[in-house]
Amino acid sequence: MPDLHGNMPNALSQRQHLLIEGNVGLLEQAQRLLDSISDSLYADSPAGFAPHRVGGHLRHVLEFYECLLEGVESGHVDYDARRRDEAIATSRHAAKARIQTIVERLRGCPALRGDMLIWIRAEDAPREQLGDPFLTSSPARELQVLSSHTIHHFALIAMTLRAHGVAVSPDFGMAPSTLRYLASKRAA
Repeated sequence: MPDLHGNMPNALSQRQHLLIEGNVGLLEQAQRLLDSISDSLYADSPAGFAPHRVGGHLRHVLEFYECLLEGVESGHVDYDARRRDEAIATSRHAAKARIQTIVERLRGCPALRGDMLIWIRAEDAPREQLGDPFLTSSPARELQVLSSHTIHHFALIAMTLRAHGVAVSPDFGMAPSTLRYLASKRAA
């Protein structure tokens, strides 16, 4: 029986599955990129681009995923409470291992498939603030946010690598909607 919006009960779960797999696809894209670059390209800033490093951007992305995964079970997510693990920012091998763990957790987290209200601490909300430092969201919305956030940082990673003189696929760091638009213009 459809819900109030005319959706079949399974439709939300299917959309969330697609969001999870879309995020997994982005993380797998990062895995492939890590396999194609050296440790120094990963950890060092190009001349004139400090502090931008591939590793710094990827660490930031991965820690956002970890914040969601750690908070979604309790219903409270705080993206400012990242660990800022320098090992991820400086070691391709540590980053690859962390990506694999996140992919497994994304695929295995039942709360990401649920239709629940979650509370997101507003960015830079003072810890001592009383009242309401939280915004409401849902697992599906946060998966969409993480996808956009990841693509944004992948674009920065692509620019950082290009500043190092490394050729990067023109599709890396481009939103799927942009890729579809560009494809439609080529086909026209």
